[in-house]
Amino acid sequence: MIKERVGIGKSFDVGVRKIHVLDKEIQFYFVNGLCDIQYIIELLRELMFLDAIERKRTKVREQVENRLAHVQVEHVETIDEAITQMLSGLIFILIEGETEAIVVDVRSYPGRGPEEPDTERVVRGSRDGFTENIIENTALTRRRIRDERLRNEIMQVGRRSKTDISLSYIKGIADPEMVKIIKKELKEIDIDGLTMADKVVEEFVVKQGSNPFPMVRYTERPDVAATHLLEGHIILFVDASPSIIIFPTTFFHHVQHAEEFRQAPIVGSFFRWVRFSGMLFSLFILPLWLLFVLDPGLLPDNLDFIGPEEDSNVPIFAQIVLAELGIELLRMAAIHTPSPLATALGLVAALLIGEIAVEVGLFVSEVILYVAVAAIGMFATPSYEMAIALKMLRLIFLVGVVLFHVPGFVVSIAIVFILLVRIKALNVPYLWPFLPFDLKALMDILVRQAVPVKRRRPSIVNPQDPIKQGSS
Repeated sequence: MIKERVGIGKSFDVGVRKIHVLDKEIQFYFVNGLCDIQYIIELLRELMFLDAIERKRTKVREQVENRLAHVQVEHVETIDEAITQMLSGLIFILIEGETEAIVVDVRSYPGRGPEEPDTERVVRGSRDGFTENIIENTALTRRRIRDERLRNEIMQVGRRSKTDISLSYIKGIADPEMVKIIKKELKEIDIDGLTMADKVVEEFVVKQGSNPFPMVRYTERPDVAATHLLEGHIILFVDASPSIIIFPTTFFHHVQHAEEFRQAPIVGSFFRWVRFSGMLFSLFILPLWLLFVLDPGLLPDNLDFIGPEEDSNVPIFAQIVLAELGIELLRMAAIHTPSPLATALGLVAALLIGEIAVEVGLFVSEVILYVAVAAIGMFATPSYEMAIALKMLRLIFLVGVVLFHVPGFVVSIAIVFILLVRIKALNVPYLWPFLPFDLKALMDILVRQAVPVKRRRPSIVNPQDPIKQGSS
């Protein structure tokens, strides 16, 4: 039955090893490449040695279990459970005459070592990062939180992939109702497999739909994950993904970076304001400039130099759209370009294409300038998902300006603001602490406070223990 179900003899990486010990047949089932083969070899040697020296003993199961020099050994009663465990990298052992299989955790997943993630680099701080191995990822977090109340509850999602997912939280801090909601959503996921790992899980849990704004926060840094756990958040580890999901989050969770907390409070606040300024420039500089170009009378006399001095053959709005698409194409090309050639690609795009496009009259120089400033602001946004959402908003504002000028700009901003107010991620207001208004929490976002002063956990996660310092 097992041979037929897992394709032994057809799939080269699925194997079985049969031996006879004390006149009983013992079978080892495993997946080559997911197991520590050296341990299996040592176990086989022990059992062969057992067969040679202990012929008089007939309790084969006890003798086999006594030779399992491994910390994680359990029993399963069904073939379904045994096969699922085997395909997860464990081995299961069948003994003639026994009704239970012995499952031994000998996983040794292929993968890379913990390295600093490229998208979340810091000048000061740890250089380790999550990998595609869920066991390593939970260990990196537990190394930073040695609390017996830290829970890593594992489950499997996907009819065919049976992907391991760990729901992690600190008992006594995290909101039990939020834990129940996320567990319920995970158990209701009905899909063949999580080929895109954490992103598929996110779409099932938060049901984002057509909303471009990120409803959860991703991070590849263990220190960031540990910080959120201590604040009362819940995180999800998905096997085969180096990024973890943080629940629940608001808009302002996506504009903070670990670098701010690795510097003095005043320096961290300065970094934060520079980043906020970059995001605001990225969002509004192009629509405002286009508005001034279309309605020069809006400009004060001392700013009348803004705007192209000469007429162009290509409409300004079309130039902006082409330049925006060019920046996006350049970003995509850089991702798919080998590292040694990426610098050359940037030089070609910036010097040759940009300069020649201005000279032939395709673009005016100010379009290149403001599109570049907007792109820099986008790249300075800590969350990649938020940066893409802001870019889409910028395009909406541009369309509003070119169609209806000032009314279009104002109305488009109002519509976007109303949509943001209506968004709730797992029943958490997206614009908190701005709406609903919480002055202390808002000041904590605007100004990076010193750690000894910041004594309370964010109220938005409904922590069971709201006091950070001095709590039991």
